[in-house]
Amino acid sequence: MSYQGGYYQDPNQAYYGNQYPQQPGYNPNYPPQPQGGYPAYPPQGGYPSQPPPPGFNPAYPPQPGYGQPQPGYPPQPGFAQPAPPMSSGYGTGYDPETGSVKGFEFNDQSIRRGFIRKVYSILTVQLLITLGFISLFLYHRPTQLWVKNHPEMFWIALGVMIVTLISMACCGDVRRKAPMNFIFLTLFTLAQAFLLAVTSANFNSQEVMLAVGITAAVCLGLTLFAFQTKWDFTVMGGILFVAVLVLMLFGLVAIFFPGKTITLVYASAGALIFSIYLVYDTQLMLGGSHKYSISPEEYIFAALNLYLDIVNIFLYILTIIGASRD
Repeated sequence: MSYQGGYYQDPNQAYYGNQYPQQPGYNPNYPPQPQGGYPAYPPQGGYPSQPPPPGFNPAYPPQPGYGQPQPGYPPQPGFAQPAPPMSSGYGTGYDPETGSVKGFEFNDQSIRRGFIRKVYSILTVQLLITLGFISLFLYHRPTQLWVKNHPEMFWIALGVMIVTLISMACCGDVRRKAPMNFIFLTLFTLAQAFLLAVTSANFNSQEVMLAVGITAAVCLGLTLFAFQTKWDFTVMGGILFVAVLVLMLFGLVAIFFPGKTITLVYASAGALIFSIYLVYDTQLMLGGSHKYSISPEEYIFAALNLYLDIVNIFLYILTIIGASRD
């Protein structure tokens, strides 16, 4: 240490004040001072601020009160995009093109398809039970003898069929609430199958099987026609109701004037009317572009309508075959 100019000078501090060498990146004019010698204050709200330095990101890390970057600032590295809005349903991913969440959401078409599958599943079970009863009564001799020795079973089955049919047709809770609706439908199907089997036992087995085959072909063709046609049969409910009333009156007249010709005319008219009814009930079940449709909650009622249409078509075709061979 040496004595110079009244101060002790350390050799290790040879540079003091302005004698210290300029460091790399040193800018004596930064930050710029305002005129008047006042120190520069940080930018306040509402006053213009200095442009941000390179790499500055006002929204990262996320602070309370910060939102999206201001217009004109490109997204900075590491900036977290906000999560897309979620929607109801089962989302599988965000679609940036449409701004929505991809997923499987329930709509009218999916509900209607499930309703149709349920109706035809129930109808298939009903037809299999009916076909089983008919086959048993046609080919099992002890069963035929037992039914002939107990005629009261026919009237019991007829009463059960009428009561369950009226209950399901007139009472909405009976055909909508499970398991009551399935119980009533099962009782009705068993009673109707028993009545059909007793009726079929009065005909030859070949005639019955021929009627079953023709009925299956007709119903399949009418169902495909109802699915494909652009004609709306749901507007024909009133016309079909009047046609059924006329058919009932014609049947009462045919009782007092029996004959082969009047029987063929009556059976042919009945088969035609209930064939149109099958198309009508099928389009009610399909819904879509048709004017009228049945609610998806009414799957028991829809299956019941289709089953009754098929049963009536079978009975009238069997009557035609029996009358033509008599």
